[in-house]
Amino acid sequence: MRIAMIGAGYVGLVSGACLADFGHRVTCVDKEEKKIAALRGGKIPLYEPGLEALVAANMRAGRLDFATEIAAAVADAEAVFIAVGTPSRRGDGHADLTFVHAAAREVAAALRGFTVVITKSTVPVGTGDAVARIIGEANPGAEFAVVSNPEFLREGAAIRDFKHPDRIVVGADDARARAVMADIYRPLYLNQAPILFTDRRTAELIKYAANAFLATKITFINEIADLAEKVGADVQEVARGIGLDNRIGGKFLHAGPGYGGSCFPKDTLALIKTGQDHDAPQRIVEATAAVNDQRKRAMARKVATALGGEARGKTIAVLGLTFKPNTDDMREAPSIPLIVALQDMGAQVRACDPVGVEQAKRVLENVTYCADPYAAAQDADALVIVTEWEEYRALDLVRLRATMRQAIMVDLRNVYRPDDVAQAGFAYCSVGRPMRKR
Repeated sequence: MRIAMIGAGYVGLVSGACLADFGHRVTCVDKEEKKIAALRGGKIPLYEPGLEALVAANMRAGRLDFATEIAAAVADAEAVFIAVGTPSRRGDGHADLTFVHAAAREVAAALRGFTVVITKSTVPVGTGDAVARIIGEANPGAEFAVVSNPEFLREGAAIRDFKHPDRIVVGADDARARAVMADIYRPLYLNQAPILFTDRRTAELIKYAANAFLATKITFINEIADLAEKVGADVQEVARGIGLDNRIGGKFLHAGPGYGGSCFPKDTLALIKTGQDHDAPQRIVEATAAVNDQRKRAMARKVATALGGEARGKTIAVLGLTFKPNTDDMREAPSIPLIVALQDMGAQVRACDPVGVEQAKRVLENVTYCADPYAAAQDADALVIVTEWEEYRALDLVRLRATMRQAIMVDLRNVYRPDDVAQAGFAYCSVGRPMRKR
């Protein structure tokens, strides 16, 4: 099948490469000429494990191409995915649909024959209706159907998520559109991936509801972690104890510095605004977003407390800058408010990250970036683990202790066992577990 993917960002590039790997002929379109030139030259503008090899293989096979002009790609396509950005709109927090609407207008002008137009971008309920209206008004003679097909990709595991999904959600009222979508995802049938066909508005709401629920689960265990610290309990054992209940499950019950990234913060806020607009306030989600924002700011106070209550004049080593491992994404990363707050307290920050340093430099100032954890820890008064990269899970604690001015570790991801860190001579502060002194 010939497919046009409008947008060569994270979702568009991963989705386009995976669809090409299924055997479809895919053209990814993006107006950024430098990005398209780089992609044609084999350079991937983002970090995602396995993506560079996947793109290269499908380009060599002639199944994946890149372009800057929408018209030719859409005219030949049986299906057109819209996978452009929907950032939070400044001022009110609603999803900004400027790029979606613009893409719909350009797609409309290029349609030839019956075409399925699929919104892959994360969009509020009713966006599919607006896209259908825009296309119909721009090209009254066009024969098309608009479908909602939200993505559920985890950064760092996106290729596996696309090829081995928990579910595929398709919001479509048109029988021909449903048949096209079934053909697109037919290669997944051997994996028995369930395709859930719904109406368009339901599919749009499923995406927001899923992300809001997961964000709520994270925030719940983070608040339990605060209580565990006060009463002398271990939040990891609490999480295990409740996660073994199959009605709850153990995923997303890892206490930490709060959620970040490109999805949860933006999507929870958009759902809150949608609820307000329709007089159906989402009180639980409102509380989730508020608690998460407060938690990120509180992490700097946790570091200061570990230092005896004073961070001024101290040097802090921060390990991990991206919002999660296996990505270079710094959007809403907990490291940002943590580092800014520590700097406001008068501390000097030395930091490292396996792949995120260049992105971090765009949003963080006056940070000394180091090549590895041991360089970052040189003469530091405290070491803070913010992102649980694998290379930070088995550090040489004796070596770290020898290079630091003070042996204080603040583990915001509970990577280490308290006894192991204490035996290496560290004062150890984690999340939701009692403080361990040297």
